[in-house]
Amino acid sequence: MSGNNKAVGPGGPGGAGGAAIHDVPAYPEVPTYLNILGSLHIWEGDGWKQESMSWKTTSYLASNLSGLPEFTFSGPDAQEFLSRLSINNVYKWPVGTSKHLVMLNENGYIASHGLTVRDSEESFRHFAAMPWPMYQAPSLGLDVEIKLRDIFLFQVAGPTSLQVLERLLGESLRELKFLGVRQISIPGIDASVEIELSRIGMAGTLAYELRGPLEHGPAVFDAVFQAGKEFGLKRLGWRTYVVNHTEGGFPQQGCTFLPGAFADPGFVTHPVFGAGLPPSQIEGPLPGSADPKDLTARLRTPFEVNWGWMAKFDHDFIGREALEAEAANPRRKTVVLRWNKEDVLDVFASQFEPGEEYKHFEFPTTPQAPAGGHADLVTKDGKQVGVSSVAVYSYYYREMISHSTVDVDLAEIGTEVVVQWGDHGGRIKPIRATVERFPYLELPSNKDFDLSSIPSGVASA
Repeated sequence: MSGNNKAVGPGGPGGAGGAAIHDVPAYPEVPTYLNILGSLHIWEGDGWKQESMSWKTTSYLASNLSGLPEFTFSGPDAQEFLSRLSINNVYKWPVGTSKHLVMLNENGYIASHGLTVRDSEESFRHFAAMPWPMYQAPSLGLDVEIKLRDIFLFQVAGPTSLQVLERLLGESLRELKFLGVRQISIPGIDASVEIELSRIGMAGTLAYELRGPLEHGPAVFDAVFQAGKEFGLKRLGWRTYVVNHTEGGFPQQGCTFLPGAFADPGFVTHPVFGAGLPPSQIEGPLPGSADPKDLTARLRTPFEVNWGWMAKFDHDFIGREALEAEAANPRRKTVVLRWNKEDVLDVFASQFEPGEEYKHFEFPTTPQAPAGGHADLVTKDGKQVGVSSVAVYSYYYREMISHSTVDVDLAEIGTEVVVQWGDHGGRIKPIRATVERFPYLELPSNKDFDLSSIPSGVASA
């Protein structure tokens, strides 16, 4: 998300860019912050290599999804409202648990997606997502009340994340199941402040989220950071954030693909909903070897990102006809591509040769995150067979990898393809790549993590 973003020093944004909302503290030792659409985020916290190792060996604390509003849908038709928008079945859903809802536009592309908590029979909260439901509400004509609230949303992920949170709260959290939610009180924070803890995350390993009123964000962030120092907690910035999505197998709107809401002219030109969209992601030129005018190269369907299993064709929802047609004959799916080392080194070598160099790599992600408009063509024997998203350097594996949608008959591990690296109209470097396991991270997933193997984080008396 460029356009309205500004890199700033540890003292905060200031200058001509104006003040940003602080949902994290201004640590003197943090080298760079990023002003993303008016909200201050850490760009690089404790060094990108340490941050990249954190969710495999220790844990991280991230605020990258903070600043986005929490949507509350309530009323007699709230459940029907979400049902009309989502590919998921929202009726088999226990109160007090979470569900990942996926919403489409009429053409079957993912318009928005996000975690949603069911608070009661008629009340739901939706996080870190596009305002697609609000845009669609008038046309659906249902009895539902929609409220917005500014919240902090912090992610704590990695094998020591449970110990960090137990040290923070001074109690055991072993009973909190995957997708479960519970209310907590944090020592040093006013007990009347409503803060919730959820066992969910995108790193591909044990992970949790903390959510609460935005104005308490800096204090909560620092409390977690102080509690986590003993357990190797790192502050994960935007520079490294998309690495965990790529390794962990979680495609994300605004990072690995563009929301299909951007393909809706009414949404983009809406005076409220379209006003906050980054111009670089809706106007172009969009980066990558795919034609910048080809917006569909940057969009994804549920089957293309391996979420087709969530679709339940037992209810009417926007985009159902297009999704049913795809379900009958899925064309592509997402795989991990491991890039050829020699070809990657050729890109670096070109920087030291005369003439036009190849498009350079920024470590650990290119383009620098968020970068949902990036798309490189993938070919096999000269024929286009897919689209690759952000190029990621995995310091853990010492490899360059990416998520790519490829034709389903080429999705077998070991299949060799070519990524057309560069920007449309510029010098293109064909980089050989091999289809690998998805997800790429070979560690226990959140839902399968054996919590009994983790020592208690509760401090001894």
